Amino acid sequence: MKVEIDTGKCQGHGRCYDLAPGLFGEDDEGYGTVLGDGVVAEDKEPDARLAAANCPERAVIVQKEA
Repeated sequence: MKVEIDTGKCQGHGRCYDLAPGLFGEDDEGYGTVLGDGVVAEDKEPDARLAAANCPERAVIVQKEA
């Protein structure tokens, strides 16, 4: 699984990095950023889904890897 943030949709609520700090961080203006290359370890997949489900703008995108 892989995560990304649609920067055009992100409004900086911070739920992604509050709920999944191992996957997301924040930039200087408080907008969410993906840590590393966005690849999610199997044990962190529930955190990625939780962050995506709680983003008001649906800016957190979870992709299944092929």
